[in-house]
Amino acid sequence: MKTYNKAEKESDPLMCDPATGVCEIPGLVVDKQLQQIEITNKPVKITYYTDPICSSCWGIEPQLRKLKLEYGDNLEIDYRMGGLLPDWSYNSGGISKPSDVAGHWEEVSAYYEMPIVGGVWLNDPLDSSYPPSIAVKAAQIQDDEKAIAFLRKLREFVFLDERNITRWEVIAEAAEIVGLDIDQLKQNYDGVAKTLFEEDLAYGRKLGVRGFPTMFFSNGQNDQVTLYGFRPYTDFENAVLKMFPEVKKKEHGYTDPIQLFRKYPTLALKEYTTIMGISDQIGKEQLEELVLQGKLEKQTVKTGVMYICHK
Repeated sequence: MKTYNKAEKESDPLMCDPATGVCEIPGLVVDKQLQQIEITNKPVKITYYTDPICSSCWGIEPQLRKLKLEYGDNLEIDYRMGGLLPDWSYNSGGISKPSDVAGHWEEVSAYYEMPIVGGVWLNDPLDSSYPPSIAVKAAQIQDDEKAIAFLRKLREFVFLDERNITRWEVIAEAAEIVGLDIDQLKQNYDGVAKTLFEEDLAYGRKLGVRGFPTMFFSNGQNDQVTLYGFRPYTDFENAVLKMFPEVKKKEHGYTDPIQLFRKYPTLALKEYTTIMGISDQIGKEQLEELVLQGKLEKQTVKTGVMYICHK
Protein backbone atom coordinates (compact mmCIF):
# COMPACT_ATOMS: atom_id res chain seq x y z
CA MET A 1 0.00 0.00 0.00
CA LYS A 2 1.38 3.36 -1.02
CA THR A 3 2.15 5.91 1.70
CA TYR A 4 1.52 9.61 1.21
CA ASN A 5 3.69 12.49 2.30
CA LYS A 6 2.35 15.52 4.13
CA ALA A 7 2.42 17.78 1.07
CA GLU A 8 0.41 15.30 -0.99
CA LYS A 9 -2.23 14.88 1.70
CA GLU A 10 -2.65 18.61 2.15
CA SER A 11 -2.91 19.45 -1.54
CA ASP A 12 -5.08 16.70 -3.02
CA PRO A 13 -8.78 16.47 -2.07
CA LEU A 14 -9.15 13.17 -3.90
CA MET A 15 -6.02 11.61 -2.41
CA CYS A 16 -7.83 9.85 0.42
CA ASP A 17 -5.06 8.46 2.58
CA PRO A 18 -5.95 4.88 3.56
CA ALA A 19 -3.75 5.09 6.66
CA THR A 20 -5.97 7.82 8.14
CA GLY A 21 -9.11 7.16 6.10
CA VAL A 22 -9.51 10.88 5.37
CA CYS A 23 -10.18 12.88 2.21
CA GLU A 24 -9.08 16.46 2.93
CA ILE A 25 -9.95 19.73 1.22
CA PRO A 26 -6.73 21.50 0.19
CA GLY A 27 -6.10 25.00 1.49
CA LEU A 28 -9.36 25.14 3.46
CA VAL A 29 -9.42 27.91 6.06
CA VAL A 30 -11.68 27.05 8.99
CA ASP A 31 -12.92 29.43 11.66
CA LYS A 32 -13.55 26.78 14.28
CA GLN A 33 -15.56 27.97 17.23
CA LEU A 34 -17.04 26.09 20.16
CA GLN A 35 -20.37 24.91 18.78
CA GLN A 36 -23.29 23.60 20.78
CA ILE A 37 -25.00 21.20 18.39
CA GLU A 38 -28.73 21.32 18.93
CA ILE A 39 -30.41 18.03 19.86
CA THR A 40 -33.95 17.48 18.64
CA ASN A 41 -35.92 14.26 19.09
CA LYS A 42 -33.28 11.58 19.80
CA PRO A 43 -30.77 11.21 22.68
CA VAL A 44 -27.75 11.31 20.34
CA LYS A 45 -27.25 13.45 17.28
CA ILE A 46 -24.61 12.68 14.66
CA THR A 47 -23.68 15.56 12.41
CA TYR A 48 -22.13 13.76 9.46
CA TYR A 49 -20.02 15.70 6.98
CA THR A 50 -19.60 13.77 3.77
CA ASP A 51 -19.31 14.14 -0.01
CA PRO A 52 -20.81 12.06 -2.84
CA ILE A 53 -17.38 11.29 -4.34
CA CYS A 54 -15.46 10.70 -1.10
CA SER A 55 -13.99 7.21 -1.27
CA SER A 56 -13.38 7.11 2.49
CA CYS A 57 -17.08 7.85 3.07
CA TRP A 58 -17.89 4.90 0.82
CA GLY A 59 -15.45 2.91 2.93
CA ILE A 60 -17.44 3.47 6.16
CA GLU A 61 -20.79 2.41 4.69
CA PRO A 62 -20.54 -1.03 6.39
CA GLN A 63 -19.99 0.54 9.81
CA LEU A 64 -22.64 3.22 9.33
CA ARG A 65 -25.30 0.79 8.14
CA LYS A 66 -24.63 -1.52 11.09
CA LEU A 67 -24.77 1.42 13.52
CA LYS A 68 -28.18 2.42 12.21
CA LEU A 69 -29.53 -1.09 12.68
CA GLU A 70 -28.20 -1.53 16.22
CA TYR A 71 -28.62 1.99 17.63
CA GLY A 72 -30.83 3.82 15.13
CA ASP A 73 -33.76 4.17 17.54
CA ASN A 74 -31.60 6.52 19.61
CA LEU A 75 -29.81 8.36 16.80
CA GLU A 76 -30.57 11.36 14.67
CA ILE A 77 -28.12 11.58 11.76
CA ASP A 78 -27.83 14.97 10.11
CA TYR A 79 -26.22 14.53 6.68
CA ARG A 80 -24.19 17.58 5.67
CA MET A 81 -22.37 18.11 2.39
CA GLY A 82 -18.76 19.27 2.66
CA GLY A 83 -17.66 20.20 -0.86
CA LEU A 84 -14.65 17.92 -1.36
CA LEU A 85 -13.84 19.01 -4.91
CA PRO A 86 -14.78 22.61 -5.78
CA ASP A 87 -12.91 22.39 -9.10
CA TRP A 88 -9.50 21.48 -10.53
CA SER A 89 -7.90 24.91 -10.09
CA TYR A 90 -5.49 23.79 -7.37
CA ASN A 91 -2.02 22.55 -8.28
CA SER A 92 -0.39 19.58 -6.60
CA GLY A 93 2.25 16.98 -7.12
CA GLY A 94 0.18 13.85 -6.52
CA ILE A 95 -3.25 14.23 -8.09
CA SER A 96 -3.48 17.31 -10.28
CA LYS A 97 -5.84 16.11 -13.01
CA PRO A 98 -8.81 13.74 -13.18
CA SER A 99 -6.94 10.84 -14.75
CA ASP A 100 -4.68 10.65 -11.67
CA VAL A 101 -7.69 9.64 -9.56
CA ALA A 102 -8.52 6.39 -11.37
CA GLY A 103 -5.69 4.25 -10.02
CA HIS A 104 -5.86 5.82 -6.59
CA TRP A 105 -9.53 4.94 -6.19
CA GLU A 106 -8.86 1.32 -7.04
CA GLU A 107 -5.99 1.26 -4.55
CA VAL A 108 -8.15 2.49 -1.66
CA SER A 109 -10.89 0.10 -2.75
CA ALA A 110 -8.68 -2.82 -1.75
CA TYR A 111 -7.93 -1.20 1.60
CA TYR A 112 -11.57 -0.54 2.52
CA GLU A 113 -12.79 -3.78 0.88
CA MET A 114 -15.54 -1.84 -0.86
CA PRO A 115 -15.77 -2.04 -4.67
CA ILE A 116 -14.61 1.10 -6.46
CA VAL A 117 -13.52 1.48 -10.06
CA GLY A 118 -11.97 4.67 -11.37
CA GLY A 119 -12.97 4.60 -15.02
CA VAL A 120 -15.13 7.71 -14.80
CA TRP A 121 -11.96 9.78 -14.35
CA LEU A 122 -10.62 8.47 -17.67
CA ASN A 123 -13.80 8.46 -19.72
CA ASP A 124 -16.08 11.24 -18.44
CA PRO A 125 -14.39 13.01 -15.52
CA LEU A 126 -16.21 15.13 -12.98
CA ASP A 127 -15.13 18.76 -12.79
CA SER A 128 -16.54 19.24 -9.27
CA SER A 129 -18.42 17.46 -6.51
CA TYR A 130 -20.68 20.47 -5.98
CA PRO A 131 -23.54 19.52 -8.39
CA PRO A 132 -24.31 16.14 -6.78
CA SER A 133 -23.91 17.71 -3.32
CA ILE A 134 -26.49 20.37 -4.20
CA ALA A 135 -28.74 17.64 -5.57
CA VAL A 136 -28.59 15.83 -2.21
CA LYS A 137 -29.63 19.04 -0.44
CA ALA A 138 -32.53 19.33 -2.88
CA ALA A 139 -33.53 15.74 -2.11
CA GLN A 140 -33.49 16.44 1.64
CA ILE A 141 -36.18 19.07 1.13
CA GLN A 142 -38.51 16.31 -0.08
CA ASP A 143 -37.71 13.37 2.20
CA ASP A 144 -34.72 12.62 4.43
CA GLU A 145 -34.83 8.84 3.97
CA LYS A 146 -35.16 9.09 0.21
CA ALA A 147 -32.28 11.58 0.24
CA ILE A 148 -30.06 8.98 1.95
CA ALA A 149 -31.08 6.38 -0.65
CA PHE A 150 -30.41 8.98 -3.36
CA LEU A 151 -26.91 9.67 -2.03
CA ARG A 152 -26.26 5.93 -2.00
CA LYS A 153 -27.43 5.58 -5.61
CA LEU A 154 -25.25 8.50 -6.74
CA ARG A 155 -22.27 6.78 -5.13
CA GLU A 156 -23.08 3.49 -6.82
CA PHE A 157 -23.33 5.31 -10.14
CA VAL A 158 -19.91 6.93 -9.79
CA PHE A 159 -17.98 4.20 -7.91
CA LEU A 160 -19.37 1.14 -9.70
CA ASP A 161 -21.02 2.27 -12.94
CA GLU A 162 -18.34 4.87 -13.81
CA ARG A 163 -20.96 7.54 -14.49
CA ASN A 164 -20.52 11.28 -14.21
CA ILE A 165 -22.88 12.30 -11.41
CA THR A 166 -22.51 16.00 -12.16
CA ARG A 167 -24.73 15.55 -15.23
CA TRP A 168 -28.38 16.35 -14.65
CA GLU A 169 -29.63 13.36 -16.60
CA VAL A 170 -27.64 11.04 -14.30
CA ILE A 171 -28.84 12.87 -11.19
CA ALA A 172 -32.44 12.63 -12.43
CA GLU A 173 -32.10 8.89 -13.09
CA ALA A 174 -30.87 8.28 -9.54
CA ALA A 175 -33.74 10.39 -8.21
CA GLU A 176 -36.31 8.42 -10.17
CA ILE A 177 -34.94 5.10 -8.90
CA VAL A 178 -35.41 6.11 -5.25
CA GLY A 179 -38.83 7.68 -5.80
CA LEU A 180 -38.12 11.40 -5.63
CA ASP A 181 -40.25 13.94 -7.49
CA ILE A 182 -37.88 14.94 -10.29
CA ASP A 183 -39.63 18.21 -11.20
CA GLN A 184 -39.51 19.38 -7.59
CA LEU A 185 -35.91 18.22 -7.32
CA LYS A 186 -34.93 20.27 -10.38
CA GLN A 187 -36.70 23.35 -9.07
CA ASN A 188 -34.94 23.12 -5.72
CA TYR A 189 -31.63 22.13 -7.34
CA ASP A 190 -31.69 25.35 -9.37
CA GLY A 191 -32.86 27.38 -6.42
CA VAL A 192 -32.87 27.01 -2.63
CA ALA A 193 -30.66 23.90 -2.50
CA LYS A 194 -27.64 25.99 -3.50
CA THR A 195 -28.20 28.18 -0.45
CA LEU A 196 -28.59 25.12 1.78
CA PHE A 197 -25.31 23.75 0.44
CA GLU A 198 -23.54 27.04 1.13
CA GLU A 199 -24.93 26.93 4.68
CA ASP A 200 -23.48 23.44 5.12
CA LEU A 201 -20.08 24.69 3.98
CA ALA A 202 -20.22 27.67 6.35
CA TYR A 203 -21.33 25.54 9.30
CA GLY A 204 -18.59 23.03 8.54
CA ARG A 205 -15.98 25.77 8.74
CA LYS A 206 -17.31 26.76 12.17
CA LEU A 207 -17.10 23.16 13.33
CA GLY A 208 -13.57 22.87 11.99
CA VAL A 209 -14.33 20.30 9.30
CA ARG A 210 -11.31 19.83 7.05
CA GLY A 211 -12.04 16.48 5.45
CA PHE A 212 -14.36 13.53 5.21
CA PRO A 213 -15.84 11.55 6.73
CA THR A 214 -16.20 13.70 9.84
CA MET A 215 -18.85 12.85 12.44
CA PHE A 216 -19.75 14.85 15.52
CA PHE A 217 -21.59 12.82 18.18
CA SER A 218 -23.52 15.08 20.58
CA ASN A 219 -25.98 14.63 23.45
CA GLY A 220 -27.15 18.20 24.04
CA GLN A 221 -25.20 18.53 27.30
CA ASN A 222 -21.98 20.11 26.02
CA ASP A 223 -20.53 16.63 25.47
CA GLN A 224 -19.14 15.75 22.08
CA VAL A 225 -17.08 13.06 20.38
CA THR A 226 -15.57 13.61 16.94
CA LEU A 227 -14.71 10.73 14.64
CA TYR A 228 -12.50 11.71 11.74
CA GLY A 229 -11.80 9.39 8.86
CA PHE A 230 -12.19 5.65 8.40
CA ARG A 231 -12.64 3.88 11.75
CA PRO A 232 -13.53 0.37 12.93
CA TYR A 233 -17.10 -0.27 14.02
CA THR A 234 -16.20 -0.30 17.72
CA ASP A 235 -15.20 3.38 17.50
CA PHE A 236 -18.68 4.30 16.25
CA GLU A 237 -20.33 2.17 18.92
CA ASN A 238 -18.15 3.61 21.70
CA ALA A 239 -18.97 7.16 20.60
CA VAL A 240 -22.68 6.43 20.98
CA LEU A 241 -22.10 4.82 24.38
CA LYS A 242 -20.09 7.79 25.59
CA MET A 243 -22.89 10.19 24.63
CA PHE A 244 -25.66 7.97 26.01
CA PRO A 245 -24.35 5.35 28.49
CA GLU A 246 -27.85 3.97 29.11
CA VAL A 247 -28.37 3.06 25.46
CA LYS A 248 -29.28 -0.55 24.71
CA LYS A 249 -28.02 -2.28 21.60
CA LYS A 250 -30.85 -3.55 19.44
CA GLU A 251 -30.35 -6.96 17.91
CA HIS A 252 -31.30 -6.35 14.30
CA GLY A 253 -32.80 -9.81 13.88
CA TYR A 254 -31.97 -10.26 10.21
CA THR A 255 -31.30 -13.99 10.34
CA ASP A 256 -32.74 -14.31 6.82
CA PRO A 257 -30.40 -12.49 4.40
CA ILE A 258 -33.29 -11.54 2.10
CA GLN A 259 -34.92 -9.62 4.95
CA LEU A 260 -31.74 -7.59 5.27
CA PHE A 261 -31.78 -6.90 1.54
CA ARG A 262 -35.30 -5.57 1.85
CA LYS A 263 -33.85 -3.00 4.23
CA TYR A 264 -30.71 -2.36 2.17
CA PRO A 265 -31.38 -3.45 -1.46
CA THR A 266 -27.68 -3.31 -2.36
CA LEU A 267 -24.90 -4.70 -0.20
CA ALA A 268 -21.23 -5.26 -0.84
CA LEU A 269 -19.69 -8.33 0.77
CA LYS A 270 -18.01 -6.23 3.47
CA GLU A 271 -21.31 -4.56 4.31
CA TYR A 272 -23.08 -7.90 4.59
CA THR A 273 -20.44 -9.56 6.74
CA THR A 274 -20.05 -6.52 9.00
CA ILE A 275 -23.78 -6.36 9.67
CA MET A 276 -24.21 -10.11 10.11
CA GLY A 277 -21.02 -10.54 12.18
CA ILE A 278 -19.66 -13.38 10.07
CA SER A 279 -16.46 -14.10 8.17
CA ASP A 280 -15.98 -13.01 4.57
CA GLN A 281 -15.77 -16.65 3.49
CA ILE A 282 -19.08 -17.61 5.06
CA GLY A 283 -20.71 -14.41 3.83
CA LYS A 284 -19.59 -15.00 0.28
CA GLU A 285 -20.86 -18.59 0.34
CA GLN A 286 -24.27 -17.43 1.57
CA LEU A 287 -24.60 -14.64 -0.97
CA GLU A 288 -23.41 -16.73 -3.91
CA GLU A 289 -25.94 -19.43 -3.01
CA LEU A 290 -28.71 -16.81 -3.09
CA VAL A 291 -27.47 -15.72 -6.52
CA LEU A 292 -27.66 -19.32 -7.73
CA GLN A 293 -31.21 -19.56 -6.37
CA GLY A 294 -32.16 -16.44 -8.32
CA LYS A 295 -32.98 -14.48 -5.16
CA LEU A 296 -30.13 -12.00 -5.65
CA GLU A 297 -28.32 -10.54 -8.61
CA LYS A 298 -24.75 -9.36 -8.53
CA GLN A 299 -22.76 -6.66 -10.22
CA THR A 300 -19.14 -7.65 -10.63
CA VAL A 301 -16.45 -5.05 -11.17
CA LYS A 302 -12.71 -5.57 -11.13
CA THR A 303 -12.40 -4.54 -7.49
CA GLY A 304 -15.34 -6.46 -6.06
CA VAL A 305 -19.01 -7.33 -6.17
CA MET A 306 -22.26 -5.58 -5.28
CA TYR A 307 -25.16 -7.90 -4.46
CA ILE A 308 -28.59 -6.62 -5.43
CA CYS A 309 -32.17 -7.53 -4.53
CA HIS A 310 -34.82 -6.12 -6.88
CA LYS A 311 -37.80 -7.76 -5.13
